[in-house]
Amino acid sequence: MHHVIIGNGIAGSHAAQVLRERNPDGKITIISAGALLFYNRYDLPDVFRGRCDWIDYLVHPPAYYKENKIKLRRKSLVTEVDTNKRTLTLAHREVMSYDQLLVATGGAAYVPERLLEFIPLMHNFNNFRVAMEMRDALPDGGTVVMLGGDALGLDLARTLVETKHRVVLVAGDRTFWPHEVNPETRPRYMQALEKMHFEVIDGKQVDRVEQKNGKGPARRVVFDDGSDLPADVVMPFYGLSPSIDFMSNAGIDIERGVLVNPQLQTTRDDIWAAGDVCQIWSPEHNAYRFFYGWKNVKMMGEVAARNMTGDDVAFTTALDEVLQIQPDGTITSPFWDYD
Repeated sequence: MHHVIIGNGIAGSHAAQVLRERNPDGKITIISAGALLFYNRYDLPDVFRGRCDWIDYLVHPPAYYKENKIKLRRKSLVTEVDTNKRTLTLAHREVMSYDQLLVATGGAAYVPERLLEFIPLMHNFNNFRVAMEMRDALPDGGTVVMLGGDALGLDLARTLVETKHRVVLVAGDRTFWPHEVNPETRPRYMQALEKMHFEVIDGKQVDRVEQKNGKGPARRVVFDDGSDLPADVVMPFYGLSPSIDFMSNAGIDIERGVLVNPQLQTTRDDIWAAGDVCQIWSPEHNAYRFFYGWKNVKMMGEVAARNMTGDDVAFTTALDEVLQIQPDGTITSPFWDYD
């Protein structure tokens, strides 16, 4: 039995571990678009605390893959899946067969269409390389203008403030994503952000991002009312968009993400999906929905692996999704719990 996992993040890597525990003799291949071994991306804000060696972020030592007979194909991009032939094609035109497939490619940073042309002037934070690039671009005490302010962005912002940087949050309807905050309680959460020493701009829309030359901040954010704000670094944090383009012709049901049942199985008996890439049928909500957070994504990897090896286990959320205001006036999110 050849288990192929597309994606080397939390869901895919934990699924490989569970598959090996339950099937000592099966063949397991992980295909990763990235160059590094599996590391904890949620720890990346620590680059601002001096933790700048990628080895320190590894979840498993390099020997783990050989010892557990897990083949890891790095810097390999899947471009197509042929579900009839049970094959997938890589960008360099290699064709690989599978018996069971787990799609765990996660999500890429979502950027509103009106800001797409300015992506080259903004910094992301979704892998070690770009995290280090952002760190190098930010001087001591420098200013980060954060657009949107989803839960991952706010987590990074906490570290930036603690390490004596200035954070200006341009709030909008994606602030706190994936938490849902109703209009009545939103002012309280905005006050909580200010209590956490974020500077909050609310009620303005970004018109463009410009590059500045010469001394001083390298960027300028221009708003729809003509006002502007200098920044050393501009970062978009508007949530995630599932990375599923390569599955568009695979013949499985896709909405915004890959649609799966509570057992994380797609409309194909031999294909599962786990993590930020999939929408899971929720009887409680009577709808397909995304579930986010380290604990949920890790649990999905385990549930998928168990069901790929004969179990019939349904996914249940592993964390409370409610945003909390603490007695000291600050907020905490269960999505910041990475244990």
